[in-house]
Amino acid sequence: MKKLVLIGFLLVFGIGHAQKKNEPQSIISENVAIKKYHNIEELNQMEKGELLSLYIERTESLVQTLPYIAFATKPGKTMSTYGIPNTKENRKSLEVKVEATEEFLKATTGFQKKMLPYSDKSNLIIAILFYEETMKLLHEYNEFD
Repeated sequence: MKKLVLIGFLLVFGIGHAQKKNEPQSIISENVAIKKYHNIEELNQMEKGELLSLYIERTESLVQTLPYIAFATKPGKTMSTYGIPNTKENRKSLEVKVEATEEFLKATTGFQKKMLPYSDKSNLIIAILFYEETMKLLHEYNEFD
């Protein structure tokens, strides 16, 4: 009896998992978010380590968003949103994109963690402000759609 219940559970779980795998995925990662935008005074008061974290976070947000603005500038938009068929081939293409982006970010973040501590604090602040302004512009870009 226990084996029958276990087999039934595994079948239900397997079917549910397979269906979830076929659901449309977001073109832009759900993890892309800047919690707070800063001004120059706030950034000047931060330690360099905090600035490095902000810089890396903003780099990741831009890499996850900028190449796909023809589709979306925020998470939640899927291929189906734009009428792209949710086929196995298209899902695989999106999966390849996600994996390639993760690899790129892993390499870039590793490099940044090693090299950015040598950068000037003022250059980090300028770059963070630039990245934040770019992200704000991406959100305004939605208004033209």
